[in-house]
Amino acid sequence: MSGSVLIVDDDSAIRTVVAAALKREGHRVTTAASIAELRRALATGLPDVLVTDVVLPDGNGLDVAAGLAEEHPELPIIVFSAQNTLATAVRATEVGAFDYLPKPFDLDVLAQAVRGAIARRQRQPAEFAEIEVVSGSTLIGRSPAMQEVYRVIARVVSNDLTVLVSGESGTGKELVAQAIHDLGPRRRAPFVALNMAAIPRDLIEAELFGHERGAFTGAATRVAGKFEQAAGGTLFLDEIGDMPMDAQTRLLRVLQSGEFTTVGGARTIRADVRIVAATNKDLGQLVQSGQFREDLFYRLNVVPVSLPALRERRQDVPLLARHFLDRAAEAGLPRKQLDQGAMAVLEGYDWPGNVRELENLMRRIAALSRDEWIDADAIRRAIGEAGHFQPESRDAGIDAAVRARLERMAIEEPRALDDGSLYERIIGEVERPLIEAMLARHQNNQLRAARALGINRNTLRKRLDTLGIEMGADRSTGAD
Repeated sequence: MSGSVLIVDDDSAIRTVVAAALKREGHRVTTAASIAELRRALATGLPDVLVTDVVLPDGNGLDVAAGLAEEHPELPIIVFSAQNTLATAVRATEVGAFDYLPKPFDLDVLAQAVRGAIARRQRQPAEFAEIEVVSGSTLIGRSPAMQEVYRVIARVVSNDLTVLVSGESGTGKELVAQAIHDLGPRRRAPFVALNMAAIPRDLIEAELFGHERGAFTGAATRVAGKFEQAAGGTLFLDEIGDMPMDAQTRLLRVLQSGEFTTVGGARTIRADVRIVAATNKDLGQLVQSGQFREDLFYRLNVVPVSLPALRERRQDVPLLARHFLDRAAEAGLPRKQLDQGAMAVLEGYDWPGNVRELENLMRRIAALSRDEWIDADAIRRAIGEAGHFQPESRDAGIDAAVRARLERMAIEEPRALDDGSLYERIIGEVERPLIEAMLARHQNNQLRAARALGINRNTLRKRLDTLGIEMGADRSTGAD
């Protein structure tokens, strides 16, 4: 299924690559580098699909998308952006975007999105959700893994579908539930959380559904359960895998009928809550072993959200560490700074306790460290004192190293990302240790080092001068 696609991006390389990929799919592609060019292109006719960046030289692509969605609701708009935040993903959904793709994105994913957009346009007119802008989410991270989480959240905030959040302990499952509540239409009603693992098994039903006076020994008064307390809002059921079978049966009945009764009561009460459940267990295995009801599992797992472990999104560690140090300072603890060595140690650590462990470490450092600047040794000592430090032996790859470097620059030197020096700077930072290592390997013989690198000796000499690499007294040009 092919159609006409208009691509808007001020980066000529992205326009060229995306256009070539979509042309290979059989689409008719035109491009624009600015909002002004976009409007001129639209004056000649609407495309079947509009693909636009957010940050454009003469305005914001999301603002334009909002206006176009109102004027031409039948036009599918795909938004891509390097502003990889939950707020951007949600804002894209709010303005009526058909899809949102964080940069960098897979061209196959974009091609699939374009095919879906053309199919939808041919199938039915667009329907756009109206959601008020809400900011302040505490979910932090710009890694590809978190972008996928943001995309799922953005798609479910406007409806009442049941969500099952899975992930290791400490990954922030309750934050996902809170974000779904805060960004959705139930945000003005209560958000009530209940941890199944923290309640005695024989009290879980009373906690969930409430009890009448005299329902059991010690029930001196009527008490409303979590379903009543969360009326109109969201009920977050944490550690759902620890729910006893009896309570599972009653919860299933509520999800099926939308009604419940209190313990010891006879009056039927309408359940008006959105359910978000979470677990760090494999519910599928619990179902197979008979420890969790299969029908309840499918009732809860309408929209699954899988949270990545922190070691699977190491590039988010600097952002999170800075955030937790800022929060510690806001709480009255001394303000601390992390140097590059400290960041490298944090990124290399495996974080078995995930984000919660990182948060606790930052608080501990803020409280106990005497120096304002925290170095690598201080981080190693702090982690080692907690009994978890393991020297990093993993080769994370140059791709991960470059991404981590860019993330640090975004925090420490944000202007460097836009001043036009980025390419030379990053290439230089990679090139220097490469040349130095090859010269050392060949005893400073430039000819042999140049051959090994696949460049000629004159080019190597120019790079030595440009990079300011000193050869010392035993500088050898290689006479072989």
